[in-house]
Parts: sequence; structure tokens; C-alpha cells
Amino acid sequence: MKLAVVIVNYKVRHYLAQCLHSVFKALEGIDGEVYVVDNASCDESVTYLRGLYPQVHFIENEENMGFARANNLAIRQTDSEYVMLLNPDTFINEGMIADCIGLLDSDPTIGATGVRMLNQDGTFAFESRRGIPTPFTAFCKMVGLNSLFPRSRTFGRYYMRYLDEHEPNAVEVISGACMFIRMSVLKQSGLFDEDFFMYGEDIDLSYRMLQTGSKNYYIPSRMLHYKGESSNKSSYRYVHIFYQAMYIFFRKHYSHYNWLLSVPIRMAIYMKGASEYLSRQLWSLIERNQTPLGMMQQCSFLLHGTNRNLERMVLICEANGLNYQTTAVEGLPTDYVVYDTDLCSYADILADLEHRASQPGKHPRVATYSSRLNCIITGDYVFEG
Repeated sequence: MKLAVVIVNYKVRHYLAQCLHSVFKALEGIDGEVYVVDNASCDESVTYLRGLYPQVHFIENEENMGFARANNLAIRQTDSEYVMLLNPDTFINEGMIADCIGLLDSDPTIGATGVRMLNQDGTFAFESRRGIPTPFTAFCKMVGLNSLFPRSRTFGRYYMRYLDEHEPNAVEVISGACMFIRMSVLKQSGLFDEDFFMYGEDIDLSYRMLQTGSKNYYIPSRMLHYKGESSNKSSYRYVHIFYQAMYIFFRKHYSHYNWLLSVPIRMAIYMKGASEYLSRQLWSLIERNQTPLGMMQQCSFLLHGTNRNLERMVLICEANGLNYQTTAVEGLPTDYVVYDTDLCSYADILADLEHRASQPGKHPRVATYSSRLNCIITGDYVFEG
């Protein structure tokens, strides 16, 4: 087997259905298999998805095991040459898997690769490549030096923005949202550290893969990452897990530093966590009188599809009270562009989205429609017919 694709799901069945659609398009002509590990979703994800994709190997957990344990379960069941770890709230372009395989086939010194992730508005996601969060690199990020000097190799190392995002480059950390790994290197480094429940495990694994002597690489093949549709990022639990993961990494790999350094680093982590939590709660208070649907009903949707699917998209918009237009009107803002995936390839959607992001003014966000699912998917809400 050339490739095993592993996706961990938690209550995001519509996003995962779209993700799988893009994965199977990208797998055409490639010897591969797909595993979905469901972390005790309560939305009948597996029942829904098994009917759409019977060829997928489903692993159903009775509890939420977290990201690391769930991925390890599937990885242990395959002996493919490569493994691709992918978030469910993503979709990839049709050539991305071939791009990654081509790179690893051509250079045996490369152990893993990540790709060019786009945000919902088509802008480049800085998490696509990162530096190892050494104490100094982590300090620069937490106190804002990373943002003040983003192109500096000294202060801006966390996001490595001094590298050209349109060119392939050796990097240190590959995002867990999409990790393409040589299995032989993964066997050397070991699987995910299950002390990490969620967040930080990709940094730890990237670091250990580098220690095997292999290289981590970045290539500019596009994908879309909605970012965290399966987690509540305004909750205290999210903030606590995220910053605790940073401390676990520091304690694991930099324990040789004396307590005079570890104490301030730990304090900085918790102070940053508290700050993020309070900021998110403030925004929640400001928006508490508006439901997610109510906020979306204030947006404008530009529909782009076949005549038959346009009719279905219009019905969904009208059923949900959405403002829509089927042709762009000069002077009227567009908050979301809805792409018909029966008409547009994922590669074309990503290219058009990135082009729009390069233009001056407000950048519309991506939304998709599929006749198979008969719903409009945005990063903020799923509208069903």
C-alpha cells in the first residue's frame, strides 16, 4: 500500500463528508486507503458517512480519546509506505497527494512534508510552517516580537515568515492539520505522544522526526483549513489544553534548563492563556444576543453553480433567510462566495479564493455546495435544505 489517509472526527460530519470527497478525488490513480477515527461523536457521524463512503475504514471510539491517541489507533493498523494525517475541517486540491508523494519519492532524506494552507478568506495560514518553540522562540511569540518583526530570522522564527510562502523550503514544524509522513521515519521517531490530548502533538512529533536525521519540508500545494470546527475555541477548556500542551513540550524537551528559566516560561504560558480566554469571553458577551444563524443572516452570499444546483442553492438560502445573489452586483458587498463542487474543482476553488484575497478591499469567505450533500457549508455554519 502506497498511502494511508487518517482523519480523526468529532461531531463535524458535513465537513468530513466534504473532506472525504476531496480526498478521494486526489487519490484517483493512487494505491491508497482511508481511515476515519470517530471520537464518540453524538451526531451519528459514522452512520451518515458510512452510507456515503462505504470504502472507508471506520474506527468508532466509545470516548473522546483526543487527537494523538485516535491517530495512533489507525496508524497501527496500516503498513503503508506513507501516511497522511488530515483534519476533517479541510478540503484539498486534486493534485496535492500526488505532489506530496512526488516530493518524498524524489528525495529519501525528506521524512515529512506539509502544504500551503489557506484560511477561509483565502489568505495564507501562517501555521502552514513553523519553527520549533525553543524557550527563546516561544518567548518572542508570547511577548509580540514575532508580530513586530515577522520577517526576522531571530524574532520571527515561530512562523518562519522570512521564507517565501510560494516556494518549497525545509521547515521545522509541520501542522497536524495536514502531515504527510514517510512511515519508516515515523517508526524511528515513534508515534504521537499521547500525553498531548489536543494541540502540541504535531510540534512534538515534528521535533522527534528531525532528531532521526530526516528533513521536514513545506510545499506550496494548496488546501483549505476552516480551523477548529470540532472545538469550542471560546471555552476555558480549549485555552487550558492549548497552553498546557506548550508547557508539556517545554518540560519534555527542555528539562535541562534550570528552574530560573522554566518558572517564567510557565508563568508566561498561563498568563497568555488567561489573556486569550478573557478576550474570547468579552467577544462572546458582545455577541451573546445574536445566534450564529442570526449573524449569518446579516451576510451576503454570491452563488456560483450549474443552473440545476443554483435552484437548489436558492431554496436553501430562502429556507434559512439568507441574503443571496446569483451574479455579482457592483457596489454590493459579498461576504461569502458559494462554489458548486459539481461544477468547480477544488483546485479551481482554492485558486479563485486566493486570487480574491490578493485584491484590495474586503475578502469574501469560502462556502461550498454539493448536490450529493444538498447543503451549503461555510466555516461558521452549515445550511441544510
